Amino acid sequence: MKKLSGLGFGCMGMSEFYGATDDAQSLATLEAAYEAGVTLFDTADSYGVGHNEELLGRFLRGKREHVTLATKFGLVRKAGNYERRIDNSPAYIRAACVASLRRLDIEHIDLYYIHRLNLAETPLEESMEALAQLVREGKIGAIGLCEVSPATLRRAAAVHPVAAVQSEYSLWTRDPEDGVLQACRDVGAAFCAYSPLGRGFLTGKAAPLEAGDFRKLSPRFAEENRAANQRIVDIVREIAGAKGCTPAQLALAWLLAQGDDVVPIPGTKRIPYLLENLGALRVQLSAEELARIGAALPPGIAAGARYPQEGMKGLNS
Repeated sequence: MKKLSGLGFGCMGMSEFYGATDDAQSLATLEAAYEAGVTLFDTADSYGVGHNEELLGRFLRGKREHVTLATKFGLVRKAGNYERRIDNSPAYIRAACVASLRRLDIEHIDLYYIHRLNLAETPLEESMEALAQLVREGKIGAIGLCEVSPATLRRAAAVHPVAAVQSEYSLWTRDPEDGVLQACRDVGAAFCAYSPLGRGFLTGKAAPLEAGDFRKLSPRFAEENRAANQRIVDIVREIAGAKGCTPAQLALAWLLAQGDDVVPIPGTKRIPYLLENLGALRVQLSAEELARIGAALPPGIAAGARYPQEGMKGLNS
């Protein structure tokens, strides 16, 4: 793959899940990210049920050779419906890849992720071999996995090299530290951290939520958990204030300090937030500061599950 920028860009919210969207505003934000040196742009065929890939296709024109484009397959949804099924069958993989290439208006996907695994229906080896065939045909450059266990990652890498693993990772979601990060290093896979700002909660700017916002379904945003989780925001705000940066910048700088192979992919629909996020690249945390953050925000501090029940399908497979 091409050289990745320190921060990637997650495009999901430009199509759904986080309130109203505006294609013109989103395209302007993507352009600003590109001009600022961001090279990794992350999407999926399920985001907006194809809309997000089509939006990225418009953005990519004239820039393709300078961008690392990552997309995903495997979550099958209907427009406007959060319910999903997971399909990793070889026939579906090929059909999904062809459809993504068409929507993106490109001939080659740099990094193609299995969005979620359904090991009960399709053996992992069959899915990996189908992806390996797409690599041999030049349709994709590299294979990625999302939300997998260390054992599954090693099993997949025995069939074909895995270039990246994408899972939720932030100051309130530390699950990858339970073996996944080490497994990535063992097999030579980069780690892409999605929702690095806790779906906006860690910034202190996530309320009030618009009608139709997915976060209204999230247990961590529920009223019974919000007060407990507010203490996390307060701690992040206090430490950021002492450091002279914003809470978002502190959260991203902490992730960047976890290793050169950890690439956060924050998303936003607005240029000011994009520029704020990129400011994290200038925040350097000392070993003492990292120890203080770790002690103040230990693993398991967040109240509530990461997703509602439907969204838990395929997690940590």
